[in-house]
Amino acid sequence: MCGICGQYNFGDQAPVFRQNIERMASSLSHRGPDDEGFYTAGSVGLGFRRLSIIDLEGGHQPMSDQEESIWVIFNGEIYNFPELKRELESFGHVFRTKSDTEVIVHGYKQWGDDVLNHLNGMFGLAIWDVRQERLVLARDPFGIKLIYYKIDKGRLYFGSEIRAVMAATNERADLDPNSLNLFLRYRYTPSPHTMFMGVRKLAPGTMLVCEKKASSVRQWYRYRPAPFSPIKSVAEAREELLELYKRSMKRHLLSDVPVGLLLSGGVDSGLLLALMNLYGKSWRTYTVGYGSGFSDDELLDAGETAALFSARHTAVTLDRNTFEEMLQTIVSCLEEPIASSSIVPMYFVCKRAREDVKVALIGQGPDELFAGYKRHLGVRYGAYWGAMPSWMRAPIASAIAALPRNETLKRGVYSLDIKDRMQRYQHVLSLIPGNEIDSLFREDVLEPDAGDKILECWENLLPLMGETDELGGFQFVEMRSTLPDELLMFADKLSMAHGLEVRVPYLDKEVVEFAERLPANFKVRNGSQKWLHRQVCQDLLPKTILKRRKRGFGVNVVDNWFRGTMSSKMEEILMDKDSQLYRYLRPSVVQRIFKQHQSGQNDYHKILFSLVVFEEWLRVQFLPDVKAGREVFSSC
Repeated sequence: MCGICGQYNFGDQAPVFRQNIERMASSLSHRGPDDEGFYTAGSVGLGFRRLSIIDLEGGHQPMSDQEESIWVIFNGEIYNFPELKRELESFGHVFRTKSDTEVIVHGYKQWGDDVLNHLNGMFGLAIWDVRQERLVLARDPFGIKLIYYKIDKGRLYFGSEIRAVMAATNERADLDPNSLNLFLRYRYTPSPHTMFMGVRKLAPGTMLVCEKKASSVRQWYRYRPAPFSPIKSVAEAREELLELYKRSMKRHLLSDVPVGLLLSGGVDSGLLLALMNLYGKSWRTYTVGYGSGFSDDELLDAGETAALFSARHTAVTLDRNTFEEMLQTIVSCLEEPIASSSIVPMYFVCKRAREDVKVALIGQGPDELFAGYKRHLGVRYGAYWGAMPSWMRAPIASAIAALPRNETLKRGVYSLDIKDRMQRYQHVLSLIPGNEIDSLFREDVLEPDAGDKILECWENLLPLMGETDELGGFQFVEMRSTLPDELLMFADKLSMAHGLEVRVPYLDKEVVEFAERLPANFKVRNGSQKWLHRQVCQDLLPKTILKRRKRGFGVNVVDNWFRGTMSSKMEEILMDKDSQLYRYLRPSVVQRIFKQHQSGQNDYHKILFSLVVFEEWLRVQFLPDVKAGREVFSSC
């Protein structure tokens, strides 16, 4: 796990200067405190900051082949690199290190761009082909790692974080109002957009190729889930999934430094600990505690799970004062706003874990793969609504629409009548309808029909979803948008703020591709969610863990603090016409929905919460420049 950055000059531009690459890499020092490396030659420059995990002595980057014809910088881990190394050696390739990075070097020489399809891991990488004068940037299939870039005045700048791009250009960054529109719809900014004008992030499974005077972006990961034929029996599916989990765990434990686990009290991280115990004992585990006075506190549950599997457990105590004092620092580390209270416990548990370990496993993935959210129930059983005759459906829909709050239920019922598949999914994921989001903006802030362009984020996925059922298609989008661009994004930024590598065993490529071929009734059965996943859990977890309700890292506790802190500022911010957010939004419209929420007429807490987070983010990330009338990006 590291930080990478670089520059490529198109055409006959001046050569890249090493000082510029050094400045970019310096902005990423928190991601790689152990080592740094640079390569500059003519039109290209590559920079690297290293967090040493595998091959501590021989993994220095940028890394090349013996002829120095291929150069690679790479952030992440390739879990199947031992198998790939043996395969490449059978073709005659000679390796000089024990690093997974060298597999990418020789893999590119053997397979070209198709090397990406051979990799099972998480990565944001850059490959410089000296002979072809060709630069390739790529992001892993499920977006666990990030690559940001900007093309401006014949130059490409890229990095693991936005701050590296800004360090290269040394220019002020304007906020992109159309990306703000996206954030207010979804609580995050979907790839390839960012909140900064001109700065993009590669979408999961995509690559950017630059050569001579041209650049192009394409989807390199083209997996198209096809239902199993013949359909697997429950016993077969359960046995196969358990075996895939075991193989994934064995790969994810590969490390030359200590590995720990971020442990909640639930089944997902509990299963990870049980799987870890198949390959070792006395693992270090970490959770966030808030004290026995909170009904959602997980200290006891997580401690009990750790004890059951003989783990060395550490509880991180978080109080409201600490939360409020550090909130702006956490928001700054994210670089882009995310309206999720989960950012707070993630920051603190990673900080504590880094005192003991360099690598920690996390339990993200099963909710998206096996339908663990409430919205999945609506998607799963929506067909029953569609099968009802209109004379029954219409009065029920009207009655639901007339309810004084229940915005989620209203939105869900309305979405079931939307014929276009992607528009239907978009509506389910939106906090409030798109036309209401558009109405928040001042005139001339948004591009014409900005809301209609929202589907460009996901339209390239449609051809790959042709054989998925309704639930499977919805999850296919989640796996390539809400998961990577919200949950995994803040996991990466907040862990690497402390120089900690987090790994996600449930997002092993074999596991994901298996789950995406399963029919809906293997995920939600008789109203029971994550059904097949929980069947596997029964093989390795005691009933005391299986019967616990879903909570995560005590998120409900932090959520209450978050809303309490924000609520105390909400009226101050939203009723103040001098708030920075009103440079983009209409005070009258925002204040109207705020009053409707206060009166109990409608439940707008999610969008209001996002607006307050946005204002806090503006105050942290931008410093006003009166002369220029623009904003200046500020680093974490």
